[in-house]
Amino acid sequence: MSTQPITVTLPDGSEKEYARPVTPMDVALEISEGLARNVLAAKLNGTTVDASTLINTDISLELLTWKDLDGKATMWHSSAHLMAEALESLYPGVKLGIGPAIDSGFYYDVDFGEMVFDGEQLFLIEEKMLELARQKNEFLRKSISKQDAIDYFEAKGDEYKLELIENLKDGEITFYTQGNFTDLCKGPHIPNSGFIKAVKILNIAGAYWRGDEKRKQLTRLYGISFPKQKELKEYLALLEEAKKRDHRKIGQELGFFTFSQKVGKGLPLWLPKGAVLRERLESFLKKAQVKAGYDPVITPHIGTKELYVTSGHYDKYGKDSFQPIRTPSEDEEFLLKPMNCPHHCEIYKSQPRSYKELPVRFAEFGTVYRYEQSGELHGLTRVRGFTQDDAHIFCRPDQVKEEFSKVIDLTLYVLKALGFPEFTAQVSLRDPSTPEKYIGTDENWNIAETAIQDVAKEKGLDTVIETGEAAFYGPKLDFMVKDAIGRKWQLGTIQVDYTLPERFELEYVGADNQKHRPVMIHRAPFGSLERFIAILIENTAGNLPLWLAPEQFALLPISEKYHEYAEKVFLELQEHDIKGFTDRRDEKIGKKIRDAEVKKIPFMLIVGDKESTESTFSVRAHGVGDLGSFRLNEFLEMFKEKIEI
Repeated sequence: MSTQPITVTLPDGSEKEYARPVTPMDVALEISEGLARNVLAAKLNGTTVDASTLINTDISLELLTWKDLDGKATMWHSSAHLMAEALESLYPGVKLGIGPAIDSGFYYDVDFGEMVFDGEQLFLIEEKMLELARQKNEFLRKSISKQDAIDYFEAKGDEYKLELIENLKDGEITFYTQGNFTDLCKGPHIPNSGFIKAVKILNIAGAYWRGDEKRKQLTRLYGISFPKQKELKEYLALLEEAKKRDHRKIGQELGFFTFSQKVGKGLPLWLPKGAVLRERLESFLKKAQVKAGYDPVITPHIGTKELYVTSGHYDKYGKDSFQPIRTPSEDEEFLLKPMNCPHHCEIYKSQPRSYKELPVRFAEFGTVYRYEQSGELHGLTRVRGFTQDDAHIFCRPDQVKEEFSKVIDLTLYVLKALGFPEFTAQVSLRDPSTPEKYIGTDENWNIAETAIQDVAKEKGLDTVIETGEAAFYGPKLDFMVKDAIGRKWQLGTIQVDYTLPERFELEYVGADNQKHRPVMIHRAPFGSLERFIAILIENTAGNLPLWLAPEQFALLPISEKYHEYAEKVFLELQEHDIKGFTDRRDEKIGKKIRDAEVKKIPFMLIVGDKESTESTFSVRAHGVGDLGSFRLNEFLEMFKEKIEI
């Protein structure tokens, strides 16, 4: 072992020197015992590891606590192991699939065999987990040979773990043990189970083994854990609020969209009000794009298989996507369009380009199709057909930073206008340890990654770096927005791509009269209209901004006697492009008002004897109440103020 001192660099740039190997926990204890009591894991040169990992070389160290996303993920991963331990204790003979941490909590896929598990006894699992957690058992890591790992799980009769071991090699297999439970796992884990003070099994669902619909369906138990009971209570309250805001419930109640089994799973049908909402969002962005110098294009819903082989999409996603469409002509195959970018590359290539023309900016609200397993479909947030507010910019290398900066400005304008002022910009980079996941040269990747980080810094964006989250063809900047109840969503995305121009052999003639390769920037401020509308509905609880509301007023005559006057008011409002309807039902005015409130109509205009005599109408605002009597010009003035973006 080297006798050279070890230098550990902390996030603030300070350095600590050690004459012997140390662990992250040793470093934490030296800083303060209070810090050490809260350390869940650590990052060594950006890789998350156990707090007990031995450091024997110069390295950068970040100590992770519950406040850190990776700290939470580590505790949730450990909680999945704790749940598996509880399940083995309560249901001897269960077989275990996989149990990872997810964005909010964890899950474990379980085969209960012939045992009846109906989910009625979830509280028993929670109680057992807490009982085991109080034992404060350490999570102990052990390297093990492939044969010993096989022998262990053969003895348990767990074919799922044996299948996972098949693709592993000697020297890369590790077990983790806590208490009486041992699992195949690469880690990392929290120091001991005592950090877990509150747990909740949130849901159970079916999940095919390894996502293959031809394999056995296992039971997936979703859970979440916290270091304090108070945090669990707050989270459960948040879930209740989220249920009230569920876009699937609100969207169908307000008549925005529906689904049909005959049409197909994951294929939304937009009803008239939903279509109006989509059109208003499209018009809003199209207007902004024209000002920003984009040209509209339209491409077909299918493309030849060769197109996607050239782009690389077929190799990456072909097996898991919709299968090729075969025509009567021999050897002719088409695919439903999974991406718009290959079509836009061909539009760029349709004519010679000069350096003086660049940048060229093509924009399209293009509908794409991607096969999602039925168990993964979820309302509008996970569908099989969706429309992207897609655009591709073809520019010279010296224009990349300026164009990227302009796209950031456009995205920020969109987020602000639609009520998402809080966001984090996530710089998504490739994972150097898995080069097979990406296409393109290291040189171009390095240039693109540097450009994104430089522009984000110049813009003063609040950024986080996420390694391994890049697209297969290039790095990206994702906008992670926070909604009204604190949840985070990924919306707008901007990507720098040196690879597709190479694969499609795109060119422009430079000032030197030689041919050069353009750089391609992908961008979508909404991401997809379906997902964006889902998030918008949940963020506003269905109370859409006035300019987006498909029905901006409900005209409510007190009785049939005032229908004629109501019609006059209705036509005058229509002339000013204010959308709404007249409620002609033979109902009391109180019920009409209540029904309009339930439909979340921004304004209710009530007309009766006084109003028809004075050429006015009484105005009620949704969720506010009576605003008083207005003449048409007065209402138009107020409406104009409120509808401005």
